[in-house]
Amino acid sequence: MSSKRWLVKTSHNEEEINELRSALKIDPIVAELLLQRNIDSFEAAELFFRPQWSQLHDPLLMKDLPAAVDRINTAISKGEKILLFGDYDVDGTTAVTLLHTLLKPHYAAIDFYIPDRYTEGYGISIQGIDFAKENNFSVIIALDCGVRSIEHIAYAKELGIDFIVCDHHQPGDVLPDCLVLDPKREDCTYPYKELSGCGVGFKLMQGLFLENQWNENELQDCLDLLALSIGADIVPVTGENRVLAYFGMLQLNAKPRFAFQYMIETAKRIFPLTLTDVVFTIAPRINAAGRIRSGKYAVELMISADKEEIKNLVAEIEEDNLLRRELDKEITEEALAMIDNDVHFLDKKSTVVFKNDWHKGVVGIVASRLIEKHYRPTIVLTESNGKATGSARSVNNFDLYNSLVECEHLLDQFGGHTHAAGLTLSLDNIDAFVQQFETVVAKNLNKEDQTAEQVIDAELSLDELYLSDQNRTQLPRIKRILDQFEPFGPGNMKPVFMAKNVYAIETRLLKDAHLKLRMTQPNSTVAVDGIGFNLADKQEFVASGLPFDITFTLESNTWKDKTTLQLNIKDIRSTI
Repeated sequence: MSSKRWLVKTSHNEEEINELRSALKIDPIVAELLLQRNIDSFEAAELFFRPQWSQLHDPLLMKDLPAAVDRINTAISKGEKILLFGDYDVDGTTAVTLLHTLLKPHYAAIDFYIPDRYTEGYGISIQGIDFAKENNFSVIIALDCGVRSIEHIAYAKELGIDFIVCDHHQPGDVLPDCLVLDPKREDCTYPYKELSGCGVGFKLMQGLFLENQWNENELQDCLDLLALSIGADIVPVTGENRVLAYFGMLQLNAKPRFAFQYMIETAKRIFPLTLTDVVFTIAPRINAAGRIRSGKYAVELMISADKEEIKNLVAEIEEDNLLRRELDKEITEEALAMIDNDVHFLDKKSTVVFKNDWHKGVVGIVASRLIEKHYRPTIVLTESNGKATGSARSVNNFDLYNSLVECEHLLDQFGGHTHAAGLTLSLDNIDAFVQQFETVVAKNLNKEDQTAEQVIDAELSLDELYLSDQNRTQLPRIKRILDQFEPFGPGNMKPVFMAKNVYAIETRLLKDAHLKLRMTQPNSTVAVDGIGFNLADKQEFVASGLPFDITFTLESNTWKDKTTLQLNIKDIRSTI
């Protein structure tokens, strides 16, 4: 039934669990979940549940950051114009918004530039540099891009323009000839390596504020932008990122900027939000602006304090998001049809599809959709400005970035992470690249990584959801405790549980796609509701009366002002 491999984490020993239970006065299952996160003491648990601003590292520890602060202060003292150059995705646009918001009250000669996804592509562009020259900008701060833009930055230097790069992508063997802030630099000893691009920009501002003794409360007012970047860019929600995301979500829920408030209202959602809500509600709309028209609309939206302007921009971006969904569906269907017609597809370890008129703005989303159906490293290419350009997505533990390094001789440009990347190449090189990428993937893809995983934190019977004296119509204690594990994300994923030998009391379909059911276990006193999104194909089996196993997370469902427990069912398999 299930096409996934279920992997149950190994439990910690009873002595460790009991020791932590005693220190924190918690249930065994909560102690197990904390130990899985390397939280083994009262002190560690206190910082996990109540992060402190003091946990942030000294920004001046980052390589080149003190010099970057000095260069900005020199520009301010001399009246030089500073241009903020950001990538067009959520991470880049939030970074530009953050720096613009923090710098503008202290120095007026600031402006921003977001490259056009279609005419300029990813990263530093010649057009952007020429714009800076024509408008007398002598300093460019690059955000969420630039660490591999050696030739472009050399061109800017010839024009008398200084660059400060704030990036978090993996650098190449040679760095650009400028100030480069990137924790992933081999010679950078900054203690935390997994900041978002917006996070690196924030550390630059933190250093500038410390040096100039500006009011640090201004920094905290912008942490909602940082939380959005952390969630959208899928960086680990650990260490410094967890602290920043925690305070960012407090800021967003307590005092949401008008842009986010109107987006939530338009999406018919309500506060308070979780980081997951932000990722699935705000982030797609910010991204849609860059995918359909220009990321500058997203920056203007987040910067603006004009409610009427914000409402108009939100309405336009909502239209962009609806169009993005239509394009996503249409192109995914075309790509899946191409795969179905490929007689050699079953013998391949990778997926690469190309069509010259696909919309460049949604190819990354389509790549993720294809992985949901055909689980293998995937690249979706289209044509733009006479080149093949597109996005790549990976699976499990497969290092996509290093695989593209092995294909570098066929590429004009590429960049990204282990699990996601962008690339550009000559149309004449497509066939050779497809063959080379397949060779590299076949060589490096482990057998166990060819099947999707369902990682399970612990087994949990339905009876264990409630204490014996708890009201079954209310949210159980364990759900309320797990809510305090927020914000969730890589490195601190929402706990996934397994329940065995479950059977359905009733089932139905929602929108012909989602499986809604009520279930229990033999000899259990608990019956609970659950929903399996896109699991409509499991209804016939579940309704047959046969027992089955499920994996799930604990969620809440509010209906007519009543909030109850609902299981979000991730997967179903036969007990046989």
